[in-house]
Amino acid sequence: MKPLSLQGRLRWMIVTLLFVVLLPLGLYSYRRTLIETHELLDGRLAESARTLDVLMRHEGIDALRRPEQGPLIVPVIGRKAEEELMHGRTYESEVGYQVFDMHGHVRLTTANLAQLPLPPTPLSGFENYQFDGYGWRVFTFVDDVNGFVIRMGERDDSRRGISHALWLDLGMPLLIGLPLLALLIGWAVRRGLRPLDRLRQALASRAPGSRRRIELERAPQELQPVVDALNAQLERLEDALERERRFSADVAHELRTPLASTMIHVDGALSTSELPATKASLASAQVGLSRLARRIEQLLALARLEAGAAAGQRSEVDLVVVSMNVIDELAPLLGESGVEFAFVAHEDTLKVQGYEAALAALLRNLIENAMHHVPTGGSVQLLLKRAAETAVIEVIDNGPGIPAERRASVFARFHREASGSGDGYGLGLSIVQRAAQLHNATIELLDAPSGRGLRVRVVIPVRFAQGAETESA
Repeated sequence: MKPLSLQGRLRWMIVTLLFVVLLPLGLYSYRRTLIETHELLDGRLAESARTLDVLMRHEGIDALRRPEQGPLIVPVIGRKAEEELMHGRTYESEVGYQVFDMHGHVRLTTANLAQLPLPPTPLSGFENYQFDGYGWRVFTFVDDVNGFVIRMGERDDSRRGISHALWLDLGMPLLIGLPLLALLIGWAVRRGLRPLDRLRQALASRAPGSRRRIELERAPQELQPVVDALNAQLERLEDALERERRFSADVAHELRTPLASTMIHVDGALSTSELPATKASLASAQVGLSRLARRIEQLLALARLEAGAAAGQRSEVDLVVVSMNVIDELAPLLGESGVEFAFVAHEDTLKVQGYEAALAALLRNLIENAMHHVPTGGSVQLLLKRAAETAVIEVIDNGPGIPAERRASVFARFHREASGSGDGYGLGLSIVQRAAQLHNATIELLDAPSGRGLRVRVVIPVRFAQGAETESA
């Protein structure tokens, strides 16, 4: 079964609620009105009986015929059919009365009640009779002072006509109004949900890879947060897709050459039977694989940083502790490089709000980048200090440095300076830049204090600025 649309659900829910509320109210109103009408009609019968009694006393009881003369019959004249069509129905033949004495002699009666049998013991009150093919509602009034009994009656079909009129008056609005309300509610729901249709059209017409924000004119207050959330989600999705595309291109570009080189050395080792040549080819293949492993590691580190998943939630990170851990990790490289390395911390602890893994990647790549550009016998220094509300990281070397006009381009991916040792891959400073962006930090490339070499300064806010993560993601 096909599920109902949102418009259909709203329409049927509203119509059902109206039906559930209005139907009991209509039935209750009909029942109360019918009870009040019957009480009013009963009161009219009683009032008419007492009025007739007063008139008889005023005119004199002797004015009525004697029992031996027979009852005085008042004729009931109904309208002709033509008059009923022109002037409406008449109730003249539907009401009547009887007057008789205590001995059961009828003294005065209307023609329509002349044959109504007399009660054996007349008592004041209301009774129901079946007479002459009709049901009658009869009120009996006993005048003990004058010795007369008055009975005033009304046919039931007169009351049923009123009941039918009430049914029409109360039922017709429901029978006609509910379908009309359903149509109007359907129109109102469609019009009210039109912004959703516009949102659907905007999403359907959005080109793949587009960064254009979705804008809805006069969007309802309830829908605007949804549009904002969609725009934010689409922006994050496009960023993620862009990172995936860029990472795939980087992998294809950077792994093709070392893989081909390694395969050549392996093929050379397999194609020769001379042991020295085989060992030399395998050694070259091992070096190529080591470089390939390092390149893959850097590519993955850059991808993790670009995805903003370096360490999950931000936490308080001690840069001194992180620096010492990175130095311990790079100890073999530092020992074999022939480069003098120094670590200077002006503070015992230097804490910032950030991602520990990203900060470790930043420090590791700054040190590695300096080591690759410093010749044997050179020096590299890592300096940590506090300046106002910021933490400052400086890596200073006495290598050839970078000319000022080329410093802006070194952060590009796979950029390699000619002064490097030849085993870099142009990813180190890209990782540094991305880690800095995650912490709303700034990077400067300056001349070394000695006048020769490069000084890289990273300034990190101690307190993470609200919204910085979103802006850098």
